[in-house]
Amino acid sequence: MDLEAVRTFVAAADSGQFREAAAELAVTQQAVSKRIAALERTLGVRLFTRTARGAELTIDGQAFLPHARELLRVAERAETSVRTGRRPLRVDIIASRGAASGLMRGFHRAHPEIELDVVMLFSIETAVDAIRSGEIDASFRAVTAPGRPLPEDIAAARVLDEELELLTGPHHALAGTRSVTLAELVGHRIWMPGIVPGTEWAAYYDDLVAEFGLTIEATGPNFGSDALLDTVADTPALATFMGGRTRLVWPAGHGLRRIPVTGPTPVYPHSLLWHRDNPHPALDTLRSYLATATAGQDTAGTWTPSWTNAR
Repeated sequence: MDLEAVRTFVAAADSGQFREAAAELAVTQQAVSKRIAALERTLGVRLFTRTARGAELTIDGQAFLPHARELLRVAERAETSVRTGRRPLRVDIIASRGAASGLMRGFHRAHPEIELDVVMLFSIETAVDAIRSGEIDASFRAVTAPGRPLPEDIAAARVLDEELELLTGPHHALAGTRSVTLAELVGHRIWMPGIVPGTEWAAYYDDLVAEFGLTIEATGPNFGSDALLDTVADTPALATFMGGRTRLVWPAGHGLRRIPVTGPTPVYPHSLLWHRDNPHPALDTLRSYLATATAGQDTAGTWTPSWTNAR
């Protein structure tokens, strides 16, 4: 059913004059007549009777009028649900406890008027496809794994370098140190069962191992961060890496230690990805917030792989 014809019918019914309906809709009176005639053919009934006073609704027209109004209301709600600036800003944060989650919580506190949808997608390929299809507006990623450049229509900006920390149990050989260098970690077992081959973080840790001679093990099933913390707490020979902005909670009896890593400090580079043609007005607000919230980072004495996105 032609919604313009329905809108024209409602305007004519409200005014009782095809001429006034034409003026309201900024079309000719002939166009109004044609639209209503087409609608009558579609419905198989007459909607108006022409009189000396103008146009009066027939019985069928009176029956159709409330439904016509509802059709227009539904159409307006449908348009509003996807209209730029009216729908929530959709952002992929990868994981609920990571640095990106903290950044988006800060953004929400700073801009509570902006409605947000937060999602967690696994791979960069999935995230890029979702950005290009319009399913999401932005994603936090390392950008990008070697040999897999971003498509030309995807923009990226480096927003945060997150320092890695060593996490140990209370009986680990390094548990009492105030900081540890990468050279001092050589020979220690670093267990990270969440590393999945082919992902950005796998490429990152592969380069870290190759450059500094570390031993990172990704063996065993990944039962999540709680199970990882339990194992590290109970196993003196194991440690793991955690982002400095990763939110962790563990039982008091675990006695876990978060130890800064230096010489140089490995940092995980977080970038924001978005489509170059995305018109959502809140996207610019998010980018401006991130630029301010993470300004002044000191990159001296830090390490990232050569393939990560430059500032």
